Amino acid sequence: MMTRQELINNPELAQKKAVGCICGLAIGDSFGDAARKQDNRVNYGITTDFNQGASWSTDDTEFALLTARTLIDCGGKLKSEDVVEAWLRDVAVQDEFKRGGASEVSAAMNLRRGLRPPYSGMYSTFHMSDGSAMRISPVGVINAGDPAAAAAMAEIDASISHYRDGIWGAQAVAAAVAVAMADGTMDEIIDAAMAVIPKESWLYAAMNTAFEIVEKAQGNMLDAWMPLHDALLSSAWATTAEAIPSAFACLKMEHDDFRRGVILAGNFGRDADTIGAVAGAILGARYGVDAIPPRWVEKTRYPSGTCLQFTKGLDLIETGKQLAALIR
Repeated sequence: MMTRQELINNPELAQKKAVGCICGLAIGDSFGDAARKQDNRVNYGITTDFNQGASWSTDDTEFALLTARTLIDCGGKLKSEDVVEAWLRDVAVQDEFKRGGASEVSAAMNLRRGLRPPYSGMYSTFHMSDGSAMRISPVGVINAGDPAAAAAMAEIDASISHYRDGIWGAQAVAAAVAVAMADGTMDEIIDAAMAVIPKESWLYAAMNTAFEIVEKAQGNMLDAWMPLHDALLSSAWATTAEAIPSAFACLKMEHDDFRRGVILAGNFGRDADTIGAVAGAILGARYGVDAIPPRWVEKTRYPSGTCLQFTKGLDLIETGKQLAALIR
């Protein structure tokens, strides 16, 4: 694993990794959303590519762009006030959210009522959803090589919409991305994620359960696949303690190649767009944009604004470059 300073001294590499992370997140998001559609399952069984009719994007990518824009606007010096200002400007003003996550909709309602973090996240039925983890990767990018700083900043962002496990899931993903940006091994990436999760939490227990299943199967996907689903199943598929362990279990089984890793995560089922987005962001940060199929990058490069209207047509590559400029 390289140091943060080594990455700062190699701005070309930092830029490739930052772009890889953002594009990887969007690809995983879109791929997972496509793979779980009934038509794809009927036609292909397992989805291995984007078909002609594949649509995108979902709230995962577009809320990640909200986080990215907030970080860029504040020069990487994130405060709770910056997050509130961004959400009031770009989220709370919308009357409806097509494809919007329940936790984000709830937070917008709370903001309109005058609640502010941490109460806007605490006072929500959906405070344990994976909606914070899906959007947090830009925080890991700008804190490359410093997982503790990434986790601290992730709490600032996540607290507007989440509490407890919902925040810890975001911190785990941010820390993992920070280590991936610095060329950490998958073991180092997973260790960084686990280090920021309280040991008494549901998320910590579920992560350990997932890893035990993978280890018992000796990394064999066929032996681990159904036990993982059975053990992690929760009453709502967008729960942090289900989706985030699912993503990290997929990464533990397949992490040597971006395409194979995203195909595995995207086909996991349940909240597959978030599972794919988390896996894609970490793999993209680890290997950089050059390791991603170029046609996948182009397919997902310009968001549709399906959930957050301001994101329509934003260039993910340019966003990644702007985030890379904050690694200093």
